[in-house]
Amino acid sequence: MIAQAAGKNSFTLVIDAGHGGHDTGAVGAVSKEKNLTLKFALAFGRMVEQNCPDVKVVYTRKTDKFVELYRRAEIANQAKADLFISVHINALPKGRVARGFQTYTLGSSKRTGKQTGVLQNLEVAKRENSVIFMEKDYQQTYHGYDPNSPESDIMFEFIQDKNMENSVELAKYMQRYVCQATGRQDMGAQQDNLAVLRLSSMPGALLELGFISTRDEEEFMNSARAETLYATGMFNAFLNYRKRHGGNITIPYKKIEEAEPERRLAPLPDAQVEEPQEQVAEARVEPVEVRQVNEPKPVAKAEVPAKAEPKPAAAAASNDAPVFKVQILSSSSKLKAGDARFKGLTDVDSYRDGGMYKYTVGASTDYNEIYRLRKQVAATIPEAFIIAFKGGQRVDVNAAIREFKSKK
Repeated sequence: MIAQAAGKNSFTLVIDAGHGGHDTGAVGAVSKEKNLTLKFALAFGRMVEQNCPDVKVVYTRKTDKFVELYRRAEIANQAKADLFISVHINALPKGRVARGFQTYTLGSSKRTGKQTGVLQNLEVAKRENSVIFMEKDYQQTYHGYDPNSPESDIMFEFIQDKNMENSVELAKYMQRYVCQATGRQDMGAQQDNLAVLRLSSMPGALLELGFISTRDEEEFMNSARAETLYATGMFNAFLNYRKRHGGNITIPYKKIEEAEPERRLAPLPDAQVEEPQEQVAEARVEPVEVRQVNEPKPVAKAEVPAKAEPKPAAAAASNDAPVFKVQILSSSSKLKAGDARFKGLTDVDSYRDGGMYKYTVGASTDYNEIYRLRKQVAATIPEAFIIAFKGGQRVDVNAAIREFKSKK
């Protein structure tokens, strides 16, 4: 979501306990999903409230009541939340056994390959952030942004891209710290078109804490210690995400001098933190210490250049002219040439940004050429959008467009 005002001093976290009321969710031998999700969601929320006084915690439910999926997302949108976390319990049909913790973020469904959820989420981002056009002097504040211009969707595509990127980052923290705290098997972060995520307009993730259909996992989730262990893992993941993202996204139209400086959380006493390898060096925020847990083995990282220079555009009029490209997707891992997610596109380029691999096609100093290319690419990758580079560095695409038009 857009940063609504420079004076915002708090971070809003919405915690969603899955199911409730007549919707029991998955049913195990001795428990129901709706009760477990509520228990863990409330424990996580209490830990945030007790240790993070500048974080406002909003719950979609605090009792055993039914809340529609659309209403859960609506609660987060109305709260102008900075982050949305939905807590669930996994299950498999009788006779099948699985164990472990999973995190889901919005993306193309591996089951169906469909991206309809991504398109719907983009429409949500447009609707929820259209409030900027009600602001006084919004054209000056957002540097002459015209909602009816061909570039009008760029801002909302930027918001959606940052939300999805931040969601993937959150998922990585959740996998690391929840598995570390609970000793659960790491089943990895996944992407899917989940309704509660595609209807919300901020970064978010859906957590599957374990399998209620697997007897030993159900017993663990019902044990006295599980509540504290899960809450601690989620809290530590939240702290690491929180110190990287102090609040809502500031869109590229926002004047730099109006942006609020990043806020830092005061460290908690007598604890140790283990930083993910993807993080940049900065002030440390200490998570609650969890003792006597199994440390997951580090995952080997692919070696890549610190910065991938964009390919020179054939039509470049000068070395300092902005180069436009079409970004087609982001991934936390390096993708091989010909990956199915490229949808048959060739000459795919990539660059690193914030620990993510970002993939592009096309390169030209002619914005109109890339604008036409984006329309073609959108037929198979609807979430594709235009970005700009200058001197090998990514720059504000709207400033680049203005520069291109001024030289025509």
